[in-house]
Amino acid sequence: MSNQTEGKQPGLMCQAWGLLRKPSGRWSLGAILVVGFATGVMFWGGFNWAMEMTNTEAFCLSCHEMEQNVYREYRGTIHDQNRSGVRATCPDCHVPKPWIYKIKRKIQASNEVLHKVLGSIDTREKFEAKRLTLAKNVWLGMKETDSRECRNCHTFTAFDLSRQQKRAQIRHDEAQEEGKTCIDCHKGVAHKLPDGAFTAEREMNETWNAIHKKK
Repeated sequence: MSNQTEGKQPGLMCQAWGLLRKPSGRWSLGAILVVGFATGVMFWGGFNWAMEMTNTEAFCLSCHEMEQNVYREYRGTIHDQNRSGVRATCPDCHVPKPWIYKIKRKIQASNEVLHKVLGSIDTREKFEAKRLTLAKNVWLGMKETDSRECRNCHTFTAFDLSRQQKRAQIRHDEAQEEGKTCIDCHKGVAHKLPDGAFTAEREMNETWNAIHKKK
């Protein structure tokens, strides 16, 4: 029985090897697999390279709508200049690091490209008219992800409350107990708050609480 099995094994291996070497038109199956693998690696590398190229501050500022408005407000804030010299740039705050969420964000960004083409906010006046809507979209998105991008740098577990000012200690301690997320308290940290921000915040929180209480 064992001899028969041993006799079959070389035959199967030879058949498998022959299949890889068997001509298929001008190319053997093995060559096709190698070329396909190499092409896949090159495509994947090129795709990721292109995606990372869009995750730079320079790329964000290539749109004058960004450079003329929110970027100028960001300049000089604690996320731009501070005693440690650590900066949080546009993609650090607005592009997820996990791959699946990053792809989702890039798909959503296609809508922004459309509005770039349409010129929806190509002037300061148009931008100011839509500022509250744009801010609410970002606030809601951050709330839904539990301020995921903020937590790349800031986490409750890493806080040394004893080294914070008394007011910050109290607010952060309350935030942990109440399950709040960063954006609940830190709107307007890097960008100017739009007119009507406080009313919009209250309405958003009321809607959020009503939805989640039902669940």
